[in-house]
Amino acid sequence: MKKLSVLFAAVMMFLAVGVAKAQKVASLDVAAVLNLMPEKKKADDQLTALSNSKRAEIEKQMQAAQAKLKQYSEEAPKQTQQVNEQRNAELQKLQQQIEQMQMAAQKDIAEKTDAAFLPIEKKFNDAVNRAAKSNGWDFVFDANASGLIYKGGPDATAAVKKELGL
Repeated sequence: MKKLSVLFAAVMMFLAVGVAKAQKVASLDVAAVLNLMPEKKKADDQLTALSNSKRAEIEKQMQAAQAKLKQYSEEAPKQTQQVNEQRNAELQKLQQQIEQMQMAAQKDIAEKTDAAFLPIEKKFNDAVNRAAKSNGWDFVFDANASGLIYKGGPDATAAVKKELGL
């Protein structure tokens, strides 16, 4: 019985090594491929423009609020307590509006980013799948990932670029 257990363990180890050797692994420089895609460049440019316009709107509102704060601070000694309290409430409301604008801008940019990159990601993944199938790779790892310890297998970057027509 003991010999049978040892024999079974040896057969299992042999099969495991055989299966491991049968699997083909490749690495891929994901960032390099994505940066070559014209769709990504266009999406990056559009998102940068959107971000800059949102930032400009918020800065404009902040400058207006700062101007009011300066004006109200200078006039405060000449005003009644009631007027100063109303002005403080107005300034707090402006601050809340600016914070809401910032949150809305972040949400809008995040939604636009997701919408812009979804088709790019799909196209990229489809190209990786086609390249892996045509080259017989079982696994393709990102060459830039910190979890990759050894990069000795074939490089899939050229094959994926070919699938994307880059």
